[in-house]
Amino acid sequence: MSSHGRALPGEPDEPAETSMPAADRPGALPTVDFAVDLSSHELLRRAHVLDALGSDWDPVAALRGEEAAYELLYSGLSAEQQRVYDELVSAGVLPRRGDGHAAA
Repeated sequence: MSSHGRALPGEPDEPAETSMPAADRPGALPTVDFAVDLSSHELLRRAHVLDALGSDWDPVAALRGEEAAYELLYSGLSAEQQRVYDELVSAGVLPRRGDGHAAA
């Protein structure tokens, strides 16, 4: 509010009623507790995911493939890349792999 008693651009004309809880304000509607149980939906979602993966999906093979991809990702690093990798490992950003150095 300006010193002349007028609201500045972007300011409300009257102060908001922040000192009174919403439920105690005149004309306020009562609040209602609302809860939704998504357990059955989550089970259905998981069933759909497993169905989409198919019966030939092998989680152990998938994890091995992921590890092999990380091996490739961190292989053949330049000296500067290796330094950054080592810093990220020591900072806890990347997990330590093997002896702590990327595969050559």
